[in-house]
Amino acid sequence: METWILFGSFVVLLLIGTPVAFCLGVASFATIIYLGIPPVVVFQRLTAGVSVLALMAIPFFIFAGEIMVRGDIARRLVDLAGGMVGHIRGGLGQVNILASVMFGGISGSAAADATAIGGIMVPQMKKRGYDVSYGVNVTVLAALIALMLPPSHNLIIYSISAGGKLSIADLFTAGILPGLLLALGLMITAYFVAKKKGYPTEAFAGWGALGRMFINAFPGILLIAIIFGGVRSGIFTASESSCIAAVYAVLVTVFAYRTMGFREFVETCKSAVRTTAMVLLVIGCAASFGWLLAYLRIPAHLVETLKHISDNPLVILLLINLLLLMLGTFMDMSPLIVITTPIFLPVATAFGVDPIHFGVILILNLGIGLCTPPVGTVLFVGCAVGKIPVWEVIRTIWPFYGAAFGVLMLVTYVPFLSLWLPSLFH
Repeated sequence: METWILFGSFVVLLLIGTPVAFCLGVASFATIIYLGIPPVVVFQRLTAGVSVLALMAIPFFIFAGEIMVRGDIARRLVDLAGGMVGHIRGGLGQVNILASVMFGGISGSAAADATAIGGIMVPQMKKRGYDVSYGVNVTVLAALIALMLPPSHNLIIYSISAGGKLSIADLFTAGILPGLLLALGLMITAYFVAKKKGYPTEAFAGWGALGRMFINAFPGILLIAIIFGGVRSGIFTASESSCIAAVYAVLVTVFAYRTMGFREFVETCKSAVRTTAMVLLVIGCAASFGWLLAYLRIPAHLVETLKHISDNPLVILLLINLLLLMLGTFMDMSPLIVITTPIFLPVATAFGVDPIHFGVILILNLGIGLCTPPVGTVLFVGCAVGKIPVWEVIRTIWPFYGAAFGVLMLVTYVPFLSLWLPSLFH
């Protein structure tokens, strides 16, 4: 009965439009009341959930990403990407994807990527004769690359949700090859779609112009090396890296590029505070929810249930992926990470899956959910940027969905893609 109360009250509250954090908190409170446990436990677990040192990285990475979005970094990266791949078939689509790779390594946010890169690229693509739906398709799926590359704050949330024992440096490293593989899959898809529709290419600007574009974008690109190199080498922790990233982003936008004044800085701070508050409230409430999952031994029961279905790890991973894809269509990514990690990570490890590998699977899978209605945040951002109805985009997005799903299956069943790079540093 207590399990029914926990999940039933959560689902009912979610269906009537209650914010996810309150759904988690109220469901936990109702279940604890039924069990006869002192209600103060909910608030103790909530406090403990946000009193984790590694979580300090999240607000600073969010802040650094906001500065980069508003500080003209995206336009310079788009110019550089245009010089590098604009001459390939479907030129501006290829530029969109490569710019997302570079910007994702700075912002770590899919929504920020879709807003910044899409806001620049979709209008340009429309002027050059591309269908708006094609521009939005590319923008939306390419934004997922940011989830896989450092400084993805979703990988940090996964680490905390897994008990805080997983190395954030290893998770950052593990996401690089899958992220680049996703970019390659999308570029190949964009090439064939563009070839079928007869979209134009862009003229190659020349090596001299490309060099100038690189120099112009270099201060922004350097942030990638600072974040990843510093964390991976052990010079500083993920939390320290986030602080350095925020200070560096301010210095670049204010003094190097001179694109941010005091008013823009204040608005950036407000936006970062709002985003951080939402994320941390969800994490805190989910900590209570997760404690109850462990208390009720729900992951152990799920393992036993799945063992009755199959003892083949390949089948179990497919079932987990399908469940996560379904859940991703109804909930946003951050709450899903903190809810599903305590449930599915023990199941995956019981069948021999490495926790680092599973983290990459989880993030990529739930990222696809961000592009899927009815609650596809990144999809809605892309449609808003392109000023196009969601269902018009859905009609043409399937080749890109197929590419993302294909990469998900490769990452799931070829652990080497996630574990090889981290193994080089041990």
